[in-house]
Amino acid sequence: MATEQILILDFGSQYTQLIARRVRELNVYCEIHPYNNIPAITPDVKGIILSGSPCSVRDTDAPMVDLSRFRQHFPVLGVCYGAQLLAQTSGGEVKASSIREYGRAKLGTVETTNRLMQGIDPHSQVWMSHADTITQVPDSFHIIASTETVRVAAFQVTGEETYGIQFHPEVTHSLQGKQLLHNFVVDVCGCKQDWTADSFVDSTVADLKAKLGNDKVVMALSGGVDSSVAAMLVHRAIGQNLYCIFVDNGLLRKDEFASVLESYRTLGLNIKGVDAKEQFYTALAGLTDPEAKRKAIGKTFIDVFDQEAHLLEDVVWLGQGTIYPDVIESVSVKGPSATIKSHHNVGGLPDFMKLKVVEPLNTLFKDEVRAVGRSLGLPQNILGRHPFPGPGLAIRILGDITPEKVAILQEVDYLFIDGLRRYGLYDQVWQAGAMLLPIQSVGVMGDERTYERVVALRAVTSVDGMTADWAHLPYEFLADISNEIINRVKGVNRVVYDISSKPPATIEWE
Repeated sequence: MATEQILILDFGSQYTQLIARRVRELNVYCEIHPYNNIPAITPDVKGIILSGSPCSVRDTDAPMVDLSRFRQHFPVLGVCYGAQLLAQTSGGEVKASSIREYGRAKLGTVETTNRLMQGIDPHSQVWMSHADTITQVPDSFHIIASTETVRVAAFQVTGEETYGIQFHPEVTHSLQGKQLLHNFVVDVCGCKQDWTADSFVDSTVADLKAKLGNDKVVMALSGGVDSSVAAMLVHRAIGQNLYCIFVDNGLLRKDEFASVLESYRTLGLNIKGVDAKEQFYTALAGLTDPEAKRKAIGKTFIDVFDQEAHLLEDVVWLGQGTIYPDVIESVSVKGPSATIKSHHNVGGLPDFMKLKVVEPLNTLFKDEVRAVGRSLGLPQNILGRHPFPGPGLAIRILGDITPEKVAILQEVDYLFIDGLRRYGLYDQVWQAGAMLLPIQSVGVMGDERTYERVVALRAVTSVDGMTADWAHLPYEFLADISNEIINRVKGVNRVVYDISSKPPATIEWE
C-alpha cells in the first residue's frame, strides 16, 4: 500500500536519524537514503529534506547532489549543510566562520508570516552546529530569520517551496523545532498525518498476506520486543503457518525460558521451546575472550536452529525482527560502523538454509515497534522488557562460563531486577543487569572471614541505547539490594555499582 512520505537525503550528519524520528512523531512516514544512492522518486513522496553533514560544502570532495531533480518539483528543506548546499549551488557564498558556532543561540528576527516560520517566536532558542556560514545569498533568496551572529539563519527561494535553515530543528535544544518541522511537513508539503501504529498494522498485515500466501515461515524468538512484535505481525497474517522456535541457551535470566514460553503460547503463537543448555556450555568451555564467546554462541545457535528448522517441512521464509536503525546503518553514507563488538542479535542464517527473508519491522524505530506491539495487544511484560543481549549472561560473566557461575549470576540478577520493580524504578531505567567479576574479595560473615565473588550492578538511562547515562538510583534502594544479594546468594560477599556513562564506557562490560 502506497503511503505518502518525506524523503530524507543523508549527507552523514549525526542527527539524520533524529530528523526522521521527529517527522515520524508527526504521524508522517519518512525514509532516509544516502545522497549518493537515491531511490526512484515515487508519486507518494511529498517533500525532500537535505540533512546536515560533518563535511564542508567548500571541500573539493564535498557530498553533492543534483538539486534540480527536486527543486520546483517538490518542497525542499535544507538543514545546516543542506542549506549551505542550496546557497552555494545557486551562486551564493559560503565561508568558514571566524568562530565555530556550536550550541544554543537565539533568533533575533523572524518573518512569522512565512509558512515555514509561522508560530516561531522571535528570540526562540535554536541549536547551531556548524563551522561554515552563508555569507552571501543569491538575489532569488529571501532571508526569513536571523540571529545576532548569523544573518542567514533561514531563507526561502522566491517562487519556490525551497527553504534552508542554518540551525537544527530536530534536536530538543531547538525549543520550537518541532513546530518548524510541522510547518514544513504538514503545511508546506501537505502531509495528512495519518501514519499511525494502527494503520501500520493494517497495511503490513495486508502486505504480508499478499507476500506470504500459504507459505510457511520459521522464526527464532528471544523474548525481546523486536522479535515478539515481528512474530505477532506475521502470525496475524498467516496464523499457524508461522513456526516459532525459542532456544534455551542456558544463559537466560532466572526462570525466563518457562515464563516467556508461556507468554507466547497465551498469545496463540505456534511455538516450540528447545532446551540446548548443554550444547552451549560445551561450546563455551574454556573461552574467556568476549568475541570468542559471542562467536561460539552465534555458531551454536545457528546449529540448533538449523537442526530444528529441518524438522519442519516445506518452510520457505525466515522471519526476522530487524528494525530501521540496523537498515540505515548498513547503507549509511559512511558505510557500516567500525566493529566494536559482534552484533548482539544473530544477524541471519547461513546460505545453505536457502530461505527467503521477511522483515516486517525494517522501517520502524524501537519506540515505534513498541507502539505497534501495543496496537497488536502484546502484554506489557514483553513490551516493557529491558533490552537483553543475545549472548545473554555469557557477556555479563567476565572470564570463562560454567553452570555454577551462571546460577550465581541468575540469582543476583533476579534480586536486582525484582528490586527495581518493587521500588517502582524498573520503567525509569533503560537497561539493568548484573556482572559477575573474575575476582574475589575478603569479607566477614558472622565470626568467619570469607573470600568470595564480587558482583557489579549496572543500570542506565537512555533514549535509544546509542548514548547512556548511569541511573542515579536511590541510596536506600542500593543499600537494600546489596544487603539482600550478599545475604541470599551463596558465594557473593561484595556488591559494587557501576557509575560509568556511554561513552566512554559501553552499557555491557563485554
